[in-house]
Amino acid sequence: MRRNVSAHVPATIRRCRLTACVIAGAALLPPLLILPTSGAEEAADRRLQDAFTDAAREFHVPRSVLMSVSYMQSRWDSHPGAPSVTGGFGPMHLVDAERVPPSQQVPRPETPVGEKPQPRTGSAGSSTGSAGSSAGSADGSESSAAGSAGTAGGRAVEPADLQHAARLIEAPAGRLRTDAVANVRGGAALLAATQRQLGKPLSANPADWWETVARFPGTRDVASAAAYADDVFALIRRGAHRTTTEGQDVTLPATPGLQPHRRAPRSQGPQRPKQVECPAELVCDWLGAPYQEIGDSYGNHDLADRPRDQPIEYIVIHDTEASLASMFQTVQDPTESSWHYSIRSSDGHVTQHIRTKDEAWHSGSQFVNARSIGIEHEGFLTQPGTWFTERMYRSSARLVRYLASKYDIPLDRQHIFGHDNVPAPTADSIPDMHDDPGPFWDWRHYFDLLGAPLRATAGPDSDMVTILPDYGKHKPPFTGCGGSGSPCRPHGSSAVRLYTAPDEKAPLIQDPGRKPDGDDSTVDVNDLGSRVSAGQTFAVADRSGDWTAIWFQGRKAWFKNPRQQPTAVGAAGRMVTPKEGLDEIPVFGRALPEEEAYPDDMDEPAESPLPYTFLAGQRYVTQAGVGSSYTAKSFSDTPNPVVWGRERYYEIQFGHRLAYVRASDVDVVGAAAAGPSGHQADPAQQ
Repeated sequence: MRRNVSAHVPATIRRCRLTACVIAGAALLPPLLILPTSGAEEAADRRLQDAFTDAAREFHVPRSVLMSVSYMQSRWDSHPGAPSVTGGFGPMHLVDAERVPPSQQVPRPETPVGEKPQPRTGSAGSSTGSAGSSAGSADGSESSAAGSAGTAGGRAVEPADLQHAARLIEAPAGRLRTDAVANVRGGAALLAATQRQLGKPLSANPADWWETVARFPGTRDVASAAAYADDVFALIRRGAHRTTTEGQDVTLPATPGLQPHRRAPRSQGPQRPKQVECPAELVCDWLGAPYQEIGDSYGNHDLADRPRDQPIEYIVIHDTEASLASMFQTVQDPTESSWHYSIRSSDGHVTQHIRTKDEAWHSGSQFVNARSIGIEHEGFLTQPGTWFTERMYRSSARLVRYLASKYDIPLDRQHIFGHDNVPAPTADSIPDMHDDPGPFWDWRHYFDLLGAPLRATAGPDSDMVTILPDYGKHKPPFTGCGGSGSPCRPHGSSAVRLYTAPDEKAPLIQDPGRKPDGDDSTVDVNDLGSRVSAGQTFAVADRSGDWTAIWFQGRKAWFKNPRQQPTAVGAAGRMVTPKEGLDEIPVFGRALPEEEAYPDDMDEPAESPLPYTFLAGQRYVTQAGVGSSYTAKSFSDTPNPVVWGRERYYEIQFGHRLAYVRASDVDVVGAAAAGPSGHQADPAQQ
């Protein structure tokens, strides 16, 4: 998250942030079948595939059930010997209770006699000690703790326990932490043991295993348990293929038409708080952010009446760069920043803090705040394998899909974007903008879960390209994960690096706004100056062999894009270019109204073009026109006034971040290249 709210927070609050106040750092569509990349240079490693086959046969568990559960737990990644933040190991994400940090322990609904109660740190209502009572919502209601109440099927459920699995297969626990084959055997043994405990046969029919699957992750509320099992069987029906971060090639064949013998849960748990806006299949709590007077101002968000006074056009994806307990303290501090939702890493549990009709202070741009919903994901961008869990991805995608449907937000990368894609509102704010969720957030997978897969929409020679590397195989080098200059462990990435010439020995592209002193771009994990990200679409400037150049912040930027393993695919759509006779046009970080639109008693904000050039002949992709508006700060108990102008703008993919250009300065053109079927793309149909 690495907050910068200075563009939005009053001076008194801003001083507080710079000193002691700063705290450290309905179901979804089933996953798409991801086809293997053609022309692989070497044979895929199939040891993990064989491990699933052997363990399924040994413990009489349907292989499709075992593989799909593993996919839901870890997407088949092993991270040998490295636990997740919740102490989970291996492709089955078996949890070793001895390795679970106290801050991540999930409370049990009941404590057996003779055992010490677990620390109640797993829910929004108890994770900070005072979160359940010290802060209310804007209407004075208190937070709830629904996330720690309720059980799957009306009884306590233990998670996929590594120690228990080790006993079942008579192997040392340490082996299950480091050996993927032993880990898979342990997961299969746990599934078989649970099936027998439920009095069910070890059937070869996957449909007979729904209740066992629902119990596997230890989810303690019936809605989440049912959603988990439904996701597992949706994946079995659809099938999947993936190359893991360890280079294992794994395929789950599709079983169309499979319908599990689904048992309705006996208990629905406590009623959801009335303020919560979430899809029915998610368990969501409320922990209100305070809107209270501080001297002559209010914090920590703005009252609004969206979408009546302003449309909600964006959803901004953040990571917390802190534990969730710390973030719950932050969001309850009226001098701090705020956001609408938090999502827990361990199980994808959702907590809402601000009603979506109101504006949170989350993006570093008041213009974007006024038009967006901010969602925080517990985690650190330098530790994706530890924090960015599959259950968090899926909960987030469910929430975003629900919000996008509610507010008619397009599911594309100019409307669903990261904190690192938010345009700086002014030239001098560029160096302070943020870089989360970073290069290891899997945008391709995320949009698959949204039901809006990123894919080619034109042929490979199109005038536009969408950045789309194979996440598992694409592992560009990064530094800074363990300290300045230290190399990061190889990891799948959504980021593609840009050069000044079609040569990996050429200098990296520079960002004069981010580094106004002329410092070189680096491969540091937090340096956005020379990279683009999966799903972003750009106008092609040139091609040379295996290299493609795009227009990027006013210049040609080259990236390696071999046809055998492309890092970008052809795209159809619209672009903008300066009107004839204009040598250069200004680029902005916000779409402000014209001077005449402001009332006489209102101070208009200073126009601040960004320090980049948009020259005649260059093109940038646009997916939306936007109206000009300005939200004035009134610091009152009523929504802030909104000024609307007649000036229209186009939002463009100008660099790693978005930007805006006046509609009166540009012409709109379509991509002119053969589409996937070999026919000319028709701009009128785009």
